[in-house]
Amino acid sequence: MNIEQLKGIGPKNQALLHKLDINTVEDLLGYYPYRYSFINIINLNEATSTEPIYVKGTIATVPKVSYIRKNFNYLSFVATVNEKLVNVKIFNRAFLKNILTVGKAIVLLGKYDYLKNSFMASEIKFNVQDKSIEPHYHLISGLKESMLIKWVDTALAQNLNIADHVPDYYNEKYEFIAKKDAVNLIHRPRTMADIKKAKLKLIYEELFDYTFKINVLKLKNEKVLGLKHQFNREEITDFLANLTFKLTEDQVTAIEDILNDMQDEKRMNRLVLGDVGSGKTIVAIISALANYLSGYQTAFMAPTEILAKQHYETIKNYFANTNLKLLLLTGHMRAKEKQAAYAKIQNHEVDIIIGTHALINDNVVFAKLGLVVIDEQHLFGVKQRNALQEKGNVGPDVLYLSATPIPRSYALCLYGDLDLSLIKTKPHRRKEVITKVKKEKEIKDVLFKMLEEIKAGHQIFVVSPLIDESEESNLNSVKKLQEKLNTAFNNQVNISIIHGKMKQTEKDTIMNDFLAGEIKILISTTVIEVGIDIPNATMMVIFNAERFGLAALHQLRGRVGRNDLTSYCYLISDHDNARLKVMEESTDGFYISEKDFEQRGQGDLFGIKQSGDITFKLANIKNDHKILFQASQDSAQFLKSEAYLANPYYQKILDDIMFLD
Repeated sequence: MNIEQLKGIGPKNQALLHKLDINTVEDLLGYYPYRYSFINIINLNEATSTEPIYVKGTIATVPKVSYIRKNFNYLSFVATVNEKLVNVKIFNRAFLKNILTVGKAIVLLGKYDYLKNSFMASEIKFNVQDKSIEPHYHLISGLKESMLIKWVDTALAQNLNIADHVPDYYNEKYEFIAKKDAVNLIHRPRTMADIKKAKLKLIYEELFDYTFKINVLKLKNEKVLGLKHQFNREEITDFLANLTFKLTEDQVTAIEDILNDMQDEKRMNRLVLGDVGSGKTIVAIISALANYLSGYQTAFMAPTEILAKQHYETIKNYFANTNLKLLLLTGHMRAKEKQAAYAKIQNHEVDIIIGTHALINDNVVFAKLGLVVIDEQHLFGVKQRNALQEKGNVGPDVLYLSATPIPRSYALCLYGDLDLSLIKTKPHRRKEVITKVKKEKEIKDVLFKMLEEIKAGHQIFVVSPLIDESEESNLNSVKKLQEKLNTAFNNQVNISIIHGKMKQTEKDTIMNDFLAGEIKILISTTVIEVGIDIPNATMMVIFNAERFGLAALHQLRGRVGRNDLTSYCYLISDHDNARLKVMEESTDGFYISEKDFEQRGQGDLFGIKQSGDITFKLANIKNDHKILFQASQDSAQFLKSEAYLANPYYQKILDDIMFLD
């Protein structure tokens, strides 16, 4: 049933829903709430000054709007709450002024200050039932939550037949509720138990579906023949002997795994999983050398143009004394440059082609593609990866690189279709980043250290969790931090900001200026590119560090210490959070990842939220790891027993993956 058939959804609202990939009523019902408000209205006398509360009141005076600056206002009025007159203030709700008439009943959410007899509200609600549960959905500009709630209610009233993808045997074994009931309860729960029952069913289904596909891919990969590379290992040994550093034991093992794969007739499909700074790039370079010695071309795809350029310069230096020819291909090249590049690739005038998504372009025709290297593989969707590896006449070997140091057991569930090489040990030439947790009142110590690093000619990253100042919290923002640091350094230091709302061209310009050393302090959200290499950056300062998961903090810390200089990471937080002490204790990404999983902290799997192919509607890998492992075992058994033959949904998945290109 198409979404436009639902009452109340016109062309304008259809366009908004399409942006959320909601095209049918089924899609709408599959757009689950991301959190809930448990409404428990209490008496003002029961309130504490630290916890947000719901109270019922009545407007006693005409609300007044006051402007602090443009786009920053607050609404203030007096309300009668439990027969007591209370001063109420709420930020950026000027649009409510005409609705909040004297005598109107309201429900306030916020914090009450006894001494000032004031209520700092974060929300004002109407017609709210006590002891109810309110769902909250991710929204986009122009889409109100009240509209979405109304449409979901209308969709639920249609009583549609919702397909259940969990095989009957497992539904019975685990006593799951029906899919239809789970969808109803996830949107309109009456109790916490309703949410738990619904989530358990829907999360299991999601992970069963995902791990089934992974297991099918694994089965397919076992049967796919590739290129049997022929090269002289002595030439590789000679190349390694001329390196200016010694490889770690893990790097040697990974290289050995890859060379054995390449000399086998089965197509290589391997993931090198290594911590930040563990030396994955040299492993990929040796792979490209073996491919070149076999007479084939290598395609090396990076997620951003800056990272592609860095790889180009690095690889060029390694092969400076060889006949191997390199080419950089990016989307921002001029048309003539691209045409010339396409011709060189097709005529085999170049051996290693490094680029971004531009490598997937239909105009790119390889003469003899033998190896595909994909850096930060989780940033590319399955279709993008397949599009590149299908460029060869015979399926080329594929090597994935990832700086996401997750535990091996999790990796085998998430990447079960790939052979896995782990690089845990870091090169001996790298120094450990000195990490310290500081409170806001100790910021002067941090500022003195920043000035010391700048005077030494070094550069600094500063990270904030927000772009603009939040009126409902005291979190720092990139703009607010820029003002503060300019004041602290008397406008004598070149400070710039970068965030996700900027155009890619703007971000590239700023990152290039930072790389060139023109910008001394770069204030950023977590948009800092994974893997970006600024050798001169020796300090990372992260404000409101408690807002980030340990994996995210570790990824951010990995932007410094990429040289032989002593580097520092300061975590600024006023929260007495023992979790952050883990960062002081260790720089081992695998250890930190284990701790992150144990603590089940908030944050996404890859540390810095990215659009990748592993995205789930409800499942959270840290929180739902037990379900992940069980679903993985169950789906493997389901596939092995051929029970899928009686299930059209899973039979189609297997047919599509196994028999269709």
